[in-house]
Amino acid sequence: MALRVLWLGLALLGALQSQAQELNLLPAPPLLKVPLQPDFQEDQFQGKWYVIGLAGNAVGKDQGEFKMYTTTYELKDDGSYNVTSTLLRNDNCVYWIRTFVPSFQPGQFNLGNIKNFQGIQSYTVRVVATDYNQFATVFFKKVSNGQEYFKTTLYGRTKELTPELKENFVRFAKSLGLTDDHIIFSVPIDRCIDGDNV
Repeated sequence: MALRVLWLGLALLGALQSQAQELNLLPAPPLLKVPLQPDFQEDQFQGKWYVIGLAGNAVGKDQGEFKMYTTTYELKDDGSYNVTSTLLRNDNCVYWIRTFVPSFQPGQFNLGNIKNFQGIQSYTVRVVATDYNQFATVFFKKVSNGQEYFKTTLYGRTKELTPELKENFVRFAKSLGLTDDHIIFSVPIDRCIDGDNV
């Protein structure tokens, strides 16, 4: 019996390793190499952001059309954020709600109630740069089922940003080791992300 369990464990380990190799993910940069917005102002950062661009080691241009979605940060009294992403999926509005808890540096957060998210061992969020009223670049790093994923997101307070801000985002993504194939920009939509229209 013990031998059977051992073989089953080894087979599962082999399957996980081959799955990880199939993903062939770029390694995540150390957090120390990811800039952090100086003098981060949590009250000014809150509110609704449109997701304009996305780049990451599990992101690819071959994933089809990337529809715009929104992420809203609501500041709580304890300095954490209630974070709600609103997406259009299969013709339905979908809401993904989580809590970002302040870390040891202003502008860096960890996922709250991480035990509620199956398979996630760690999840870190860093506000890289923002002017609070036009754009923000945010970095995310998570370890899930032993795999390290990272992405960076370009937020806009409106659905359009200047070519210069988009170019800055591309430069930042490439500084993390990502290539053009890992960088996508969203297609603006109206459903779900503008007010209450469903």
